[in-house]
Amino acid sequence: MRSFTAKYLDPGSVMGELLFGLIMTLTFTLGAGLVIEEEGREGAREMLIGILGCNLAWGIIDGVLYVLGQVFERGRLRRLVSSVRASGSDDAGRALIAGELDPMLVPVTPEGTRRDLYTTVLSGARSNELAPNRVRREDVMGGVAAGLLVFACSFPAILPFAVMDDPARALRISNAILIGLLFLVGHRMAQKHTMAQPWLTGLVFALLGVFLVAIAIPLGG
Repeated sequence: MRSFTAKYLDPGSVMGELLFGLIMTLTFTLGAGLVIEEEGREGAREMLIGILGCNLAWGIIDGVLYVLGQVFERGRLRRLVSSVRASGSDDAGRALIAGELDPMLVPVTPEGTRRDLYTTVLSGARSNELAPNRVRREDVMGGVAAGLLVFACSFPAILPFAVMDDPARALRISNAILIGLLFLVGHRMAQKHTMAQPWLTGLVFALLGVFLVAIAIPLGG
């Protein structure tokens, strides 16, 4: 699962899908305390069906949106290339390219290197044919990976209910697992992909997740 998602999604997308799925699930479990207290096992069963159904639905929606986002991004770059081709001078074309690439390259490259690179890009934009902007296999697989991540966040929440007879206790443990996973996502992402403090980032993710859930529940989320 991890290698599949890493193949088709960048780390930021993986993080976003995991956070979305965990917060969505935590909204269900934290908001279900009263229902379980009143209805017991039947209320817990309805909650579990709701978690699985909601995360499956939003996993599908997220997957479709991912595919549309990839197609849109390529379309935006095609429009940039078209504008570069239509530019009246090399300086104007380089300025358009710089507007796209400077935010990424300025911190790590000197001005002369960027100018040479932008000249090469300008030449390629004017000489190469624009490929049709169709949905690609990688887009679809990335959408599947995004959907699977959201849906997979359901299962840690329902596991306590599968092994415990007391639904109220299972619910408390389920909530604790989800909050712990929010912490783990922040810790791992900071440790592997950024220079942030892993423990602090994990704590921020856990607290932020609980805060967002606390906003979502009263608003009907």
